[in-house]
Amino acid sequence: MQRRLLAALLCFICAAALPGCDAGRLDDSFFPLARGHEWHYRVVTEWENGQTERENQRMSTLPPDIPAGFESMVGQLPAWRRRSDTGMDYWLRIDASGIFRVASKSDLQQEAQPDKPPRYVLKAPYSAGTQWQATTTPYLLMRNSEFPRELRHTHKSVPMNYVIEATGDSIDTPAGRFENCLRVKGTASLRVYADPTSGWRDLPLTTLEWYCPGVGLVRLERREPAHSPFLTGGTLTMELQSWH
Repeated sequence: MQRRLLAALLCFICAAALPGCDAGRLDDSFFPLARGHEWHYRVVTEWENGQTERENQRMSTLPPDIPAGFESMVGQLPAWRRRSDTGMDYWLRIDASGIFRVASKSDLQQEAQPDKPPRYVLKAPYSAGTQWQATTTPYLLMRNSEFPRELRHTHKSVPMNYVIEATGDSIDTPAGRFENCLRVKGTASLRVYADPTSGWRDLPLTTLEWYCPGVGLVRLERREPAHSPFLTGGTLTMELQSWH
């Protein structure tokens, strides 16, 4: 269960360079793209029914390439590639507008799926107040008895509004203490038939992410409360354990 949640959530989060430019000259320090980096995360999911799941997650960067199936697309350039041990690949680029994902692929897919439009991980300028929008789905909300249990299989994607809330956060993780980090908040709501008593409700979906200079994502919190006898919600926390 948790590995499926991680694959879906990381595909959402991990949304090459501009023609004639070196990506290293652009500001990717809050989300390093150069190959050879590796991050290890501790992931804890706490469900409203009292159950807790724990797992470790590894993310690594591979040499830039062009996703399979994209070769014939005019103007395509190699994109920075990230690989998750949940079986997901992500292709990202950076330009003056920010860092964004252009494609993704799971091990079950034959070809990479393009992001149309590209999905921003971080929008420039990297300063408090910068906003952008991307779609999201419920990754944690589940029905208690109906099938399929996961609401993401039956509900359409909804817009999530992001904002850089702060640029000087300090945060402690198992990998140590990090300074001068960006704190990004995402908020959305999902219209759901909760139960016969309260009927249709707007359930909040909230994401908090911390990106630190030279390291990237060090902590993520995803909250999807249900507070319904027919549904189960929860909180997923992902913290950096080590990186190089």
